[in-house]
Amino acid sequence: MKTYHFTGIKGAGMSALAQILDDLNENVQGSDIEKTFFTQKPLEKKGIPLLPFSKDNIKTGQQVIFSAAYGEDHDELVRARELNVKAQVYPHFLGEFIQQFTSIAVTGSHGKTSTTGLLSHVLGAVKPTSFLIGDGTGKGTKQSTYFVFEACEYRRHFLHYSPDYCIMTNIDFDHPDYFKSIDDVVCAFQTMAMQIKKAIVACGDDPHLLQLQANVPTLYYGIGDGNDYQARNVQSTSTGTTFDVYVRGDLYGVFTIPGYGEHNVRNAMAVIALCHYEQISYDEIVAHLMTFSGVKRRFSEKNHGSQILIDDYAHHPTEIAVTIDAVKKKYANRGVTAIFQPHTYTRTKTFLHEFAAVLGQADRVYLCDIFGSARECTGSLSIEQLQELIRGAELLGEDNIQLLKRHENDVLLFMGAGDIQRYQQAYEKLSS
Repeated sequence: MKTYHFTGIKGAGMSALAQILDDLNENVQGSDIEKTFFTQKPLEKKGIPLLPFSKDNIKTGQQVIFSAAYGEDHDELVRARELNVKAQVYPHFLGEFIQQFTSIAVTGSHGKTSTTGLLSHVLGAVKPTSFLIGDGTGKGTKQSTYFVFEACEYRRHFLHYSPDYCIMTNIDFDHPDYFKSIDDVVCAFQTMAMQIKKAIVACGDDPHLLQLQANVPTLYYGIGDGNDYQARNVQSTSTGTTFDVYVRGDLYGVFTIPGYGEHNVRNAMAVIALCHYEQISYDEIVAHLMTFSGVKRRFSEKNHGSQILIDDYAHHPTEIAVTIDAVKKKYANRGVTAIFQPHTYTRTKTFLHEFAAVLGQADRVYLCDIFGSARECTGSLSIEQLQELIRGAELLGEDNIQLLKRHENDVLLFMGAGDIQRYQQAYEKLSS
């Protein structure tokens, strides 16, 4: 029996795909660096072998799936060529794999992980559904009707996919180490739009998405007037957010979600539009939207004495702004202390002043040192340059993590796409 070997298995998409193949009774193993990541926990739970990188991992009779973070000169890929073992980059393999299902891609600069998780939750409660979420969660269900997956725009990886449906949440300038401008990002999404087979579900509140041309119907959702699926009368409550949904001007029904903030309403509207188009019943959509518990590292909350700790993946100014807004809506009577770790030097330099502006919406700000990535380990920028732009901001490390004790009854909001979790863990350990 063929073994699928994942080179870089601890990456979020790679980990999720490995789980899916394991669920479908395929032989799966993988390799990566020895540092511990949260994405490896479900792999360990399934008993999937995790190996250190080595050319000796590659054997005849395997199929290698390798992370796009690694180049063709990686030792394992060199060995695969020597042994004539089939090797495919992750997006290429996934693009072929999805063809056996009714496939639904979820893409956008922000919100795609949460929307993928919510759609998977709702559809999976109604019909057999396999899914791949960008938080490292994957599930393979035999004889699935649907395959819901997160499609990342970075380096135009999503152009490997030609799905039946595509949800597009928004277009924003990000990944400045690759994209040259917002027009370059729009161009990538335009190309993606032409590859969709059945329909596009796009946020009509985003002016960039309104520009897209496609050969299939485009259903617009959002809060603003003119959307095919429009949320009105949005109200925050003690248990979440309630809103009315109108379909082309006619009242469809009332919905409640456990999340807060307009970004969560829009995520829900994308799911409502797709499900309505696929003729999922109103009662089923209502019921399952209410029971969604969220995805990993997106507004993940826990009580800690008199404080509330929130872990969130927000690493772009737009994401930070909506996350702080959601905290203020849910915890209106508490102070907000933001602990932020910038992710990559290029992004930090590009959005330096934007980061300062949005972080200033918090009551207090702590900054952790910039987190480099596999593709960008160092840079000339320092965290002090961001600190200088934010009044009262303090630098935070594991050696002075006790400073957070000063903020009794606050919401401590840990944000970043690197290893910001280690600061929260150090604080919890200190206070236990």
